Amino acid sequence: MAKAIPKIGSRKKVRIGLRRNARFSLRKSARRITKGVIHVQASFNNTIITVTDPQGRVVFWSSAGTCGFKSSRKASPYAGQRTAVDAIRTVGLQRAEVMVKGAGSGRDAALRAIAKSGVRLSCIRDVTPMPHNGCRPPKKRRLVLNQE
Repeated sequence: MAKAIPKIGSRKKVRIGLRRNARFSLRKSARRITKGVIHVQASFNNTIITVTDPQGRVVFWSSAGTCGFKSSRKASPYAGQRTAVDAIRTVGLQRAEVMVKGAGSGRDAALRAIAKSGVRLSCIRDVTPMPHNGCRPPKKRRLVLNQE
């Protein structure tokens, strides 16, 4: 079995009775790694950044929605940039590979933010899925007109 990544800090323990009154963080504290892979998934609706270790185990993820953006602003370049900065700062990467997927507008901004953040990039790879002829399209609709 794979070796566990050591955690920094611990999750806040809150009793069930106090949930109504106290604000607390549901997310676990991030694990610190020096080398990893950054996956940027930029759709037309959102930008999701996932940081994994070299074996592919997820260490931290962030999306434009979790950074506080709503509706169409989640797909903006600024949201992509903020999401990338949030993910990298939390994990503390030094060296990374970047896998970019999707055609959203947050894609280039996220990539620029990753490059500016001081992380040394070994490679940037586009892994957007491309159909090789794809699925068979649906049959043409036949409209039957009532002629009486």
